[in-house]
Amino acid sequence: MKECWLCGRNGTADPLDRHHVFGSANKKKSERYGCLVDLCHNRCHLYGDYAVHKNAETMLMLHRHFQRKVMKEQNMTEDEFREEFGKSYI
Repeated sequence: MKECWLCGRNGTADPLDRHHVFGSANKKKSERYGCLVDLCHNRCHLYGDYAVHKNAETMLMLHRHFQRKVMKEQNMTEDEFREEFGKSYI
């Protein structure tokens, strides 16, 4: 069963959206490296106080978490991650 990566809700009251952690030019890389999360459309994705598209701290937390995940799974250094994604978040 799918659930919101941030709050754990199942999407019955607020449908879940698929969010690319590293967006824009890095959307395909997010897909390739498994950096996709399900988020409640209103509460956690777009409009809530801690929504990733509204709250820079939430977005940074996601970026840092998934940067560490990618680096560990791909055996990448921080410099290699920066080369791949254009920026380091840690």
